Amino acid sequence: MFESIKSFVNPDKNPDLSSAFDYHSKNLPTLWLLGKTGAGKSSLIQALTGLSSIRVGNGFEPCTKNSQAYNFPQEAPVLRFLDTRGLAEADYDPDQDIAMCVQQSHALLIVSKIDDPEQSSVISALKKIRKKRKIKHLLVVHTAVCQVSESEKNRLVAHKMKQLEEVWGESLTNVEVDFETTVGEIYQLDKLKERIVQLLPIVGLMIQNKEHADYEESNFETLKREVLWYSGSASASDLLPVVGMVSVPAVQAKMLHSLANQYGLKWDLTTLSELTSALGTSFGIQYGLKLGVRQLVKLIPGYGQTVGAASAAAVSLATTYGLGRTACYYFYHKSKGKPVNETEMQNLYKKAFSQGKTVKENG
Repeated sequence: MFESIKSFVNPDKNPDLSSAFDYHSKNLPTLWLLGKTGAGKSSLIQALTGLSSIRVGNGFEPCTKNSQAYNFPQEAPVLRFLDTRGLAEADYDPDQDIAMCVQQSHALLIVSKIDDPEQSSVISALKKIRKKRKIKHLLVVHTAVCQVSESEKNRLVAHKMKQLEEVWGESLTNVEVDFETTVGEIYQLDKLKERIVQLLPIVGLMIQNKEHADYEESNFETLKREVLWYSGSASASDLLPVVGMVSVPAVQAKMLHSLANQYGLKWDLTTLSELTSALGTSFGIQYGLKLGVRQLVKLIPGYGQTVGAASAAAVSLATTYGLGRTACYYFYHKSKGKPVNETEMQNLYKKAFSQGKTVKENG
């Protein structure tokens, strides 16, 4: 018991954690961008990440024969953009791209420039993807819509949607945007984000909120991506029987140690005790019991390796994200010498837990 607490306060560099981090990095939630060169795929990534065209352009790496991937953030990735760049090739085979997405939370975005009527390569690729019946979440993004008249835009959108829906076999959701308007603002950026969040909820947590209730909340935004990275790593490691019993607390310990350091605080037994005390006695009891039950469920033949593992992964992501959010609140107030509102802290945990669980279950 003492050794487990000691390792939680002073986490070692455990090779098992390296495996968890590597597995998470290879199985990131993915936004698959399907469209011709010049359709606006890189601009879409810039709009969602807030990065410059240079940083995005230099961040792509070869992923499959016909595609390149951009991991975001690159230092501790939480989300992957997959850009299919081989559409013009007659022998394009989407199998590798599909294989990359089907094991992860994913969404397919068809990106099409409004005044480019020649979409045969996109249509051909979509037909092949449809035959695999693996991709469920799809959004059509019409770009550069402010460059044509309203009537022409409506005609072109209707024409393209008819073509795509005939191939897909059902109605599709679409959004009209423009990344280069004369006023310098992205046309319907909020609507684009809203549509994508509906398909891939983790994007909602990744998008930085410019309006914050207070300095503490604003400060958390700068650390949110790191918390999400640790949360995803804990979730990934919990997909295997028994492994999560050791790896999940270890990942959480490393996260809390890192966050404390970033607030200029020492992560020790006293800080751990104060943090868990603020969360309430019931939290500690429930945490231990739920962790043990999740590992036992995963041992059930058949069920444990599918539903049990998926459920455990969802709860581990939610728990880690909840811990990270409340720890940032606690560390902020402690670093400023301000009192901690335990009720507010517990409510923060419940809210963050719910957000994290939704991301994993609906992503």
